[in-house]
Amino acid sequence: MNWAISTLAVGIATILLVQRKLYPYFWHDLMYYARVRRVGSAMKARMKRGVVTYLQCFELQARNTPEKPFIVFEEQILSYRDADARSNRFASVLNAHCGLKHGDTVALLMSNETDFICVWFGLCKLGCEVAFLNFNIKSQSLQHCLRSCGARALVIGSDLVRSVDGVLPALMDAGVQVWVTAERSSHQSIGTLLDKLESASPEKPLTDGPQPNLLSTFLFIFTSGTTGLPKAARISHIKAVMCMAFLRLCGARARDRVYVTLPLYHMSASLLGIGGCIELGATCVLKRKFSASQFWKDCVKYDVTVFQYIGELCRYLVNQPKTAEEVAHKVHLAAGSGLRADVWKEFLRRFGKIQIRESYGLTEASIGFVNYTDEIGPIGRASYFNKLNLPFEFLKCDPQTFEPIRTDTGHCIKVSKGEAGLLVAPVMFTNPFLGYAGDKAMSEKKLLRDVFKTGDVYFNTGDLMLRDHRDFVYFKDRIGDTFRWKGENVSTTEVSEVLGCLDFLLDVSVYGVTVPGASSLTPATKLEYSALLDWYEGRAGMAAIVLKDGHGLDGERLYSHLLLTLPPYAWPWFLRVQSRLDVTDTFKQQKGRLVQQGFSPETVQQPLFFLDAAQKTYSPLTAQLYHDILSGKIRL
Repeated sequence: MNWAISTLAVGIATILLVQRKLYPYFWHDLMYYARVRRVGSAMKARMKRGVVTYLQCFELQARNTPEKPFIVFEEQILSYRDADARSNRFASVLNAHCGLKHGDTVALLMSNETDFICVWFGLCKLGCEVAFLNFNIKSQSLQHCLRSCGARALVIGSDLVRSVDGVLPALMDAGVQVWVTAERSSHQSIGTLLDKLESASPEKPLTDGPQPNLLSTFLFIFTSGTTGLPKAARISHIKAVMCMAFLRLCGARARDRVYVTLPLYHMSASLLGIGGCIELGATCVLKRKFSASQFWKDCVKYDVTVFQYIGELCRYLVNQPKTAEEVAHKVHLAAGSGLRADVWKEFLRRFGKIQIRESYGLTEASIGFVNYTDEIGPIGRASYFNKLNLPFEFLKCDPQTFEPIRTDTGHCIKVSKGEAGLLVAPVMFTNPFLGYAGDKAMSEKKLLRDVFKTGDVYFNTGDLMLRDHRDFVYFKDRIGDTFRWKGENVSTTEVSEVLGCLDFLLDVSVYGVTVPGASSLTPATKLEYSALLDWYEGRAGMAAIVLKDGHGLDGERLYSHLLLTLPPYAWPWFLRVQSRLDVTDTFKQQKGRLVQQGFSPETVQQPLFFLDAAQKTYSPLTAQLYHDILSGKIRL
């Protein structure tokens, strides 16, 4: 008997040693898989009890933990019960005074504040579909967004009223009601909501609409794209509910206080952040706008234990002067995406034992990854267990067109480990794609058909990923005519159209370029500028332009034009003046060489210009200016 036990123990030890050597992350993968299954089982159990949607999950928490703080915003605290009652009041006002009802689409143009959430939930209680608008957009984009989602009304925050001054007559002509979360309005055509709120009922209004289908539209969230203007991605109810599990999957708990500084019009803040707090029954500490200098002070003041990030946010924190608060906080978890490995390492070294949960996700689809290990750099893992949760593949694609390469039978090819490939995921109940409102062509373009067998349909993320030999997944690049800068997606087509309005420009090609930073400097220069070194996440905007005959570059006028038409993150930082633009046989702009050459005066022979914000113009980019940008002396 002892012999048998000893043999068994030796056998188990041998298996564990082999597993540790060949499959070192087996237990990490298995435990995360089990966590996902537990979350899924809890979700199904709630649905059987009639708690199906995002809103119903919130109402359940309001019943279960009515007195618990839900939103902490500046000096204001709203419990789950308070938020539910205020949402009910908004629903009553929006129904009785605005005439909004089940099935209407209503756009929301508001900064981060408690009433963003209460108005949103109030509209949901009426059965309306809500469209989140980026508060940086200008008049042309605003009108496009309202048209594309078919909005019947627009609710704006009191601090953003002036943003509709130029388009108010057009909105009135289009039959779009405009309401402001204020007690008074300086515009006769803009109605007010807050003056009617106190007399409204705190009880949920009765609605005549049917129960929502899990695959029906819950939200419209706008993304940048190649159409030249934002695309209205339809977010399903099932997608929204799945997003609510994000913080729990990252390791957050009900006792946590989650710091949300990202704009609520982003899926990250509204669905992952606010939704994650609701799913946990946690408290959200909401910030009007991210502030690097106030970040750790807020964490200490509000007893923050978890925060959401994007890569740029962490870089800003690392670049801040040291403060006492940065080591006096209680933060134990940071969850987000876009964190570069070098910033990641410095962040951990400087700010204490904070668990980083780097992830990847999309607005349009449910495919995503979470790096639940302590490995620095990857966005997640592609193990056997991960594919059981939500299937995905990496496809071999053409290096020039980024179109999937197909075999003689017309089917796609999977890449090998260690090779970059296009991330795709099958369209299914847990990964639905409802398309873009008002743009069937662009919706169809995101789908790949007959990928591995005739009749199958996959969602094309447009992102290149690399799976290494340990099954870690790394984000490599975003293909197409969109690049990312300052945490925002920038549509090159939209910027091109804006620049094309200027009468001294004949042709424009916009693209994103990497800013080399310290890696391009000599060791001596690195030492010289060690206190100024900066790293830039994503790609800075650059435009190759062709001037009309008899015209010169009017930098001041170009700057003024950008100020009126585009948000700052979309402005081209660099200009390259050319005699013509290279195009393909089908007249598509060739940007590969432009991107590769970047903005180095040594590489580019044509005249280069740099956005001089201090002088409000574009100034010639000299070798010294280029050197100052690389060294960090001039920051973008």
